[in-house]
Amino acid sequence: MTAGGVTATLRQLALASRPLSWVNTAYPFAAAYVMAAHEIDLRLVVGTVFFLIPYNLLMYGVNDVFDHESDLQNPRKGGVEGALLDRRLHRTTLAAALLLPLPFVAVLVAVGPPLSWLVLAVSLFAVLAYSVPVLRFKERPVLDSLTSSTHFVSPALYGLVLAGQPIGRAAWLVLAAFFVWGAASQAFGAVQDIAADRAAGIGSIATVLGTRGTVRFSLGCYLLAGLLLLATPWPGPLAALLVLPYAAIVWPFRSVPDAAAESANRGWRQFLGANYAVGFLVTMLLIWSARL
Repeated sequence: MTAGGVTATLRQLALASRPLSWVNTAYPFAAAYVMAAHEIDLRLVVGTVFFLIPYNLLMYGVNDVFDHESDLQNPRKGGVEGALLDRRLHRTTLAAALLLPLPFVAVLVAVGPPLSWLVLAVSLFAVLAYSVPVLRFKERPVLDSLTSSTHFVSPALYGLVLAGQPIGRAAWLVLAAFFVWGAASQAFGAVQDIAADRAAGIGSIATVLGTRGTVRFSLGCYLLAGLLLLATPWPGPLAALLVLPYAAIVWPFRSVPDAAAESANRGWRQFLGANYAVGFLVTMLLIWSARL
């Protein structure tokens, strides 16, 4: 392969890993680990790099390979919201997605307690089960949202367990709120793909509940996440306010008919931007909480 071919392949692999979403998995791990361990060490560095790139390539690269047929009918694919991989790169993508995480997983297993092995195994299983043939959790309504949420919450749980500290009531409430938030986000994201998924014969929470039902499910989950955060110790309740931007984003789509489901992409793009602003505010809250 020529140098230009290698560069093009690496670019496609990077696009397949969804760079805009790298922080969504690396940050929960790093924040949870630092809050529990109160130090920067090898486990933090290796875990953060793992959840930043290899984990996302495994999650999204495998998805892009096995969703190729439906992606051909999806106008969102072929950019930052998902690669439209050349068929000739499918084998390369699968090889890279499966091999790149191995050295990181080996190190994390070597430095982590046995319970962390279980959490990491569940996390990796959820990543693969979402897309691989036969399992295909993404085609099982409701289970698709729960599995997708696991992709983002499990790194945080893994960070807490890897640190070796007991997980208290407040942490469990935060994890529960994060899980409900993740389910809401996946469901809303699925709305814009209703037409493409139905055309490809793919089931999802959105194809079953329809646009209105899914958006309202998403809205209810966001509000439930806020209620869970209200039950955490101060300054945790302030985090409940951070679900309001997401509720405001999905609110305008609560009565959109299925025929106009693709219009939800406008809200999804706002969601991607909101993640960064909310992430900054969450960081400020974590720093404040640590100082207290």
